[in-house]
Amino acid sequence: MKPKPKPSIVVFAKDIRKLAHFYQEVVEMSVAHADKGHIVLDQEGFQLVIHGIPTKIAAQIQITEPPQIRENTPIKPCLPVASIDSARLRAAELGGSVGAKSQEWEARGFRACDGYDPEGNVFQVREGA
Repeated sequence: MKPKPKPSIVVFAKDIRKLAHFYQEVVEMSVAHADKGHIVLDQEGFQLVIHGIPTKIAAQIQITEPPQIRENTPIKPCLPVASIDSARLRAAELGGSVGAKSQEWEARGFRACDGYDPEGNVFQVREGA
């Protein structure tokens, strides 16, 4: 029987190296594969695939600083971290953000807080409560 592939989420990015580095640092993921068009990050049975936007389309996309937050996206990755406080600090250093302590909430055995990456993609970090 063939092994099942790991669950994953694909995030399309203008700058795959910058975005992969962001998630590698903020969510403590390791690089499982990298090539010219995508970088696969791995963490305990889950993969985050940072996939490059084709050059022709990427040239039309402007990333501002801070980035315009893409809040109307119907999917939000929720990623486990050892510490929301640590994730908040690293995200700020790397061009993204994790909401303030006052924006954290608790449910079903975890604490959570939303944030955004350097390209404006919304994500959530979760730690055990």
